Amino acid sequence: MANLRFQVVEEAFKKKPTEVITPVERPSEFFGKYVFNRAKMYKYLPASVYEKLIDVIDNGSTLDRSIADAVAAGMKQWAEENGVTHYTHWFQPLTEGTAEKHDAFIEHDGKGGMIEEFSGKLLVQQEPDASSFPNGGIRNTFEARGYSAWDPTSPVFIIDDTLCIPTIFISYTGEALDYKAPLLRALHAVNVAATEVCRYFDPAVTKVTCNLGWEQEYFLVDEGLYSARPDLMLTGRTLMGHDSAKNQQMDDHYFGAIPDRVQAFMKDLEIQALELSIPCKTRHNEVAPNQFEIAPIYEETNLAVDHNMLLMSLMKRVARKHGFRVLLHEKPFAGINGSGKHNNWSLSTDTGVLLHAPGKNAEDNLRFVTFIVETLMGVYRHNGLLKASIMSATNAHRLGANEAPPAIISSFLGKQLTELLDHIEKNDKEDLFDMAGKQKMAMDIPEIPELLIDNTDRNRTSPFAFTGNRFEFRAVGSEANCASAMIALNTAVAEALASFKERVDALIAAGKEKRNAIIETIREDIKTCKPIRFDGNGYSDEWVEEAKRRGLDCETSCPIIFDNYLSEGSVKMFESMNVMNSKELEARNEVKWETYTKKIQIEARVMGDLSMNHIIPVATHYQSQLAKNVQNMRQIFPVEKAEQLTARNLKIIEEIAERTQAIETGVEELVNARKVANKIESEREKAIAYHDTVAPKMEEIRYQIDKLELIVADELWTLPKYREMLFIR
Repeated sequence: MANLRFQVVEEAFKKKPTEVITPVERPSEFFGKYVFNRAKMYKYLPASVYEKLIDVIDNGSTLDRSIADAVAAGMKQWAEENGVTHYTHWFQPLTEGTAEKHDAFIEHDGKGGMIEEFSGKLLVQQEPDASSFPNGGIRNTFEARGYSAWDPTSPVFIIDDTLCIPTIFISYTGEALDYKAPLLRALHAVNVAATEVCRYFDPAVTKVTCNLGWEQEYFLVDEGLYSARPDLMLTGRTLMGHDSAKNQQMDDHYFGAIPDRVQAFMKDLEIQALELSIPCKTRHNEVAPNQFEIAPIYEETNLAVDHNMLLMSLMKRVARKHGFRVLLHEKPFAGINGSGKHNNWSLSTDTGVLLHAPGKNAEDNLRFVTFIVETLMGVYRHNGLLKASIMSATNAHRLGANEAPPAIISSFLGKQLTELLDHIEKNDKEDLFDMAGKQKMAMDIPEIPELLIDNTDRNRTSPFAFTGNRFEFRAVGSEANCASAMIALNTAVAEALASFKERVDALIAAGKEKRNAIIETIREDIKTCKPIRFDGNGYSDEWVEEAKRRGLDCETSCPIIFDNYLSEGSVKMFESMNVMNSKELEARNEVKWETYTKKIQIEARVMGDLSMNHIIPVATHYQSQLAKNVQNMRQIFPVEKAEQLTARNLKIIEEIAERTQAIETGVEELVNARKVANKIESEREKAIAYHDTVAPKMEEIRYQIDKLELIVADELWTLPKYREMLFIR
């Protein structure tokens, strides 16, 4: 292994950018090349079938199964023209990834041969084994039936020789076993609730769409270096490793020149993403060394989630082609920034209005304030649930560290909007809803035009920040399925809007004029949700104490945070909005606790293996070399001189002995802690035990290992070091 480290380092230095063949067409011409989009639907489907399918997509009409055969025939013709031989239902189980089973377009022809066939039945519904996916006890091995069902609102696409059909995944008894089914329900709930409120201001509104723009952060590590780090391979993060002398303290990586190999990877990734209709817009270096970001144009949320899941899969494939491995873990390296996936969230109407954007007159701004305040109401009432929706064993390492927001949900609004809400709360004048637009700033440099200054600043420590015309949910982890956060957020906002509508209607029925009824209700809600508003430093200790006084959820234990899904308020919200029932919520929490336990369990096993089979042997080998040197020195020099010359080596020998003994003892305690935790039957209590007793032991062991890395001869250390993984590109 000692030779492997230096071998892969040498090979990594020699690697050149992989050539990427750029399409001769412009991006607008090859965009969606491998997607069965509207243009292709129009070309390959009968006119009547096309119209019915578009009605389903645009208006949420029920899919008429009678058109399924015609749709399947059109899809198959298009797919075969692109060399496709297989099809799969592509769904998002509770594994945080995607799942697919490929079947060929072949059936017996009854004459000893075969025919290529793809029927509407195969398009619309299939039966994966539900017991083999995380299900929280809903399905057992002896009752394994589950169903995947086509989601026509997310276009079918081609990967290699396979037609991929986005689907939901449910159990035989109807419970959702995926992320897409409850997401679609949550989006329907917020559409209904928001549309009803919009009609106070514009009766022409018939639909409200939820928009999502995610920002995918990630690390790239040379494939050879990755293969020499078993912890990276098996857990996605480095379980040990001392800080590099230089990491991100110079602030020279953020927005710096993109390295050539990385540029080639990004170019290749973008081309393939655009061919799959993923509208990649932005690419850049992130703050930490070898950390980068890719972000698309905003899309409808269901489609945006599908595109993010598809992109993460695509990133892994393209990275290997370029001699990299992509790391999506939220905290692959200690001591530097972790990776998030900021979710930029907004609502818009079918009349072209962005509901979280200020308007041009008092009526528009009344609508704007209504949606701002009711969003805050949803976030305030369910701040613990929103934290649970983004929490995981991996994201727990990131929250509150470096650039990530803290593990307390609050909302930054900025000076102008904060003053506006305070003004509304305390006054009842006609100028309540005056909202200034962007201001101009002259730079006193003739060549530079005036800058347009936004009406809010940015607070990088806020988990849920208002950024001018949307909210940025910054606590979402880079590895996560965005659907988890979007389910919780949209359901919470839907509930808040429905409550708002109910109370306003009651005031109107009691004789209040509509505008006054709206303002009175808004004023009441501004007071109620005020504890969620915080524009200060989310990293400060003072904020933690203040948040506790405000009654916000300040829990930091991941397994306990999951309890928020089963609180009385959460269950009532999900059930009243018809998003999930109590059985589904209980099952999901079982999955969350079990997943947490398994991830920590795997890390603990890898930690024990590396400690005993890599670290201690290397350290004791170096210790033996030093001992031999001491012995030789004593044979050459007089006693007094030898003692003086060998003092340093003797000190190192003693330190190695103490630290290896501490590591060995720590590993033994780690194994025992796991054994005790594994005997606990309750998944919740087992996860808590792993959090409280197993995870801390790993940190203690790591401390000793990282100290050894500093004193053991570099030529003997078997694992690639931080300086190599972070700075070889």
